[in-house]
Amino acid sequence: MIIDYLLCVVCLKHDHGMRFLLSSHHNARPAGSIIDLIVLHAISLPVGRFESEYIEAFFMGNLDVMSNPDFADLSDTRVSAHFVVDRKGKVTQFVPTSRRAWHAGQSSWPDVEGEARENCNDYSVGIEMIGDESNPFTQAQYRETARLCRTLMAEYHGITTQRIVGHQDIAPGRKWDPGKQWDWAKFYRSLSRIRNVSFKIKL
Repeated sequence: MIIDYLLCVVCLKHDHGMRFLLSSHHNARPAGSIIDLIVLHAISLPVGRFESEYIEAFFMGNLDVMSNPDFADLSDTRVSAHFVVDRKGKVTQFVPTSRRAWHAGQSSWPDVEGEARENCNDYSVGIEMIGDESNPFTQAQYRETARLCRTLMAEYHGITTQRIVGHQDIAPGRKWDPGKQWDWAKFYRSLSRIRNVSFKIKL
């Protein structure tokens, strides 16, 4: 009983507040799709504001576009990501990883044999980190994004370090994120240090 209790405490400590909000913005992946790519994004709503409230409403399909002039162009936009990592490192999952979230748009990335594949949504997991082009990401975001990536790598063995890319990489010229404020070398260091992969994700 004591051992069970201690294991429970450890699991709670390392769960890091993972939440699950089911977005309706997803569909089935094409039959036979193999998940072997992670795409990192950056988002702030309104631009430069780092609260989660509007981002969650946007992904859940209930954003009040009249509440802020910056939202005027979003009235007919339906997007989502599998996960969002806020500035404190808290992670929210919006779409089960077996489902196709709508995060990449028109995009392309080579498969493991170097052949270009279109429609990255079909075979990738999307992670949005709350941030912009002007402010550095937080240490908590590097740590917990790396932890989340390690969890996904343990589940989907086709995802390697080289197959964690930015939105700007799969849609060059069209997308900027996660942009110049995301320090890839720092992220790789965080990734190499992660040993605990106890995030409980919904597949």
